[in-house]
Amino acid sequence: MNYSLIIRPEAEFDIQDAFEWYESQSPGLGSEFVRAVDACLSGIGRNPLAYQIIYKQARRALIRRFPYTIIYVFDQDTISVLACFHAKRDPKQWFDRI
Repeated sequence: MNYSLIIRPEAEFDIQDAFEWYESQSPGLGSEFVRAVDACLSGIGRNPLAYQIIYKQARRALIRRFPYTIIYVFDQDTISVLACFHAKRDPKQWFDRI
């Protein structure tokens, strides 16, 4: 089944911010991060119910190789990406995005 994927502006900012940080650490690493995010989003798109619920209806998918998680909500045929957070950040920072 095809699901509609919506990446909220806050999540886009999270991804851009992480990309810039990784790119400043080592040229090309930011691009690898974005590829890992894309792979994670593809996995979510294939089976959005495969990931655990962590708060209300929000689910978490771990990004391979990088200590980041994708936080999203799945409702019928729409996947809304709320955040791309570093695993060590306080999760309460994205609670208000739901």
